[in-house]
Amino acid sequence: MNERVAGQAVIEKLLADLEGAPPRSFLGRVFGADPLSPDNFPWYKGALGEIAVGQILERLGPEWTVLHAVPVGTGASDIDHVLIGPAGVFTLNTKNHAGQSVWVAGRTLMVVGKKQRHLYNASHEATRAAKLLTRGVNAPVEVTGVVVVIAPKTMTVRERSSDVAVVTDRQLLRWLSDCPSKLTARQIAVITAAAVRPGTWHRNPPVVVEPASLQYEFARLRTLVDSARRRRAGWLLALLLGAPLVLATLSAYLGP
Repeated sequence: MNERVAGQAVIEKLLADLEGAPPRSFLGRVFGADPLSPDNFPWYKGALGEIAVGQILERLGPEWTVLHAVPVGTGASDIDHVLIGPAGVFTLNTKNHAGQSVWVAGRTLMVVGKKQRHLYNASHEATRAAKLLTRGVNAPVEVTGVVVVIAPKTMTVRERSSDVAVVTDRQLLRWLSDCPSKLTARQIAVITAAAVRPGTWHRNPPVVVEPASLQYEFARLRTLVDSARRRRAGWLLALLLGAPLVLATLSAYLGP
């Protein structure tokens, strides 16, 4: 289980969908047509968010165990990140809302004024993880659900949720370090031993896909997306700078 990388499930889904997509035309590449369709983009954005959180979690100390993209249940569902350490067990639900305004009050979370199900989903994940780990160790295991909001423009918390924490990616490590210690080294070892067994989480654990190849293909896709974005920006800038020159030339040619 601990060989899976951040965003693995989302990346697998994205790359599978792109396999059947028609390649961009020559002119599409020249003018910076986006390699992603509107249907693909949320998966791409989600992968970026999970990868960003995964990089942050690499800075946790050796007393923490971090699992990524944990397959759970019987289908294709997964938990973005599972943490086990002195402060307890946490399930992290990553949400990439870069540049957007987020508002939280109790059981309500809104993004740009629209209500989202992030808190409900995070609570459900934590409850599910607690049940599975409790069965895996044959002793009660408490799990805290966390929503990690990536790079929001603003995040206003009017009232904290009673059972789910909401933090930004920048706040995550500090928030974890401020949590009081709950587990002994022995308890951490027992829970970790159960958590790294794929059968603890999924009735029919999926075949492991080589993480290195997924990371390579996603990095390649990311390069294409960034290159296309720069090309579109370049053409737009050229248009904005060139328009006055064209108008001035036409005005001089046509005369008063």
